[in-house]
Amino acid sequence: MNARLDHRDPLVFDTRELGRRPGAMKKVSRTVPAPADLGIAGVIGVPEGASIELDLRLESVMEGVLVTGTAHAPVEGECVRCLEPVEWELDSDFQELFSYPDADQRFGGDAEETEDGDEEELLVLEDDMFDLESVLRDAVVLELPLQPVCREDCPGLCSECGARLADNPEHHHDAADVRWAALQGLAESLKAGEKDNMSGAERGVDEKQEK
Repeated sequence: MNARLDHRDPLVFDTRELGRRPGAMKKVSRTVPAPADLGIAGVIGVPEGASIELDLRLESVMEGVLVTGTAHAPVEGECVRCLEPVEWELDSDFQELFSYPDADQRFGGDAEETEDGDEEELLVLEDDMFDLESVLRDAVVLELPLQPVCREDCPGLCSECGARLADNPEHHHDAADVRWAALQGLAESLKAGEKDNMSGAERGVDEKQEK
């Protein structure tokens, strides 16, 4: 069973006007503040308190109230490649059945089983009200990317200096190939040796001429 619901909570909806006659339908639009931690922690999500626009359709069915809706919300995060802020508007669709408290007794239903064989917890109406927060969380998180990027072809940051490559596509660093470093050192040593030999030969010639 759900915890005691507060009708003043913006994510709690009252279905009493809908009634229990199967087929009855009611549309509800509401703007609500985003709850805390709505997203993927440290990666991307809906800022706490941001306005979320909800468009819901409540349908009375034999077992309870079927809620179908769309949530429109602002999303903020950080590009995983260049660390620049990313923002966009998210539209997330969802559908959930909130059962009547006595649905199991009336229809002999049991908790649904998942593919793994575990029982799936049913959401239950309380005093003809339901809390949409858990449904909203699941819907929004499933729409969010685990690795957000500012654009699909973002080149990221320079591994040498951390510069944002998108700002300067020609950015590069001249670096000597370490594989040639030893040969370069050997070549310089040989040149130095040749110079010493030539200097020694010239000194020998000068000495002979003096004699």
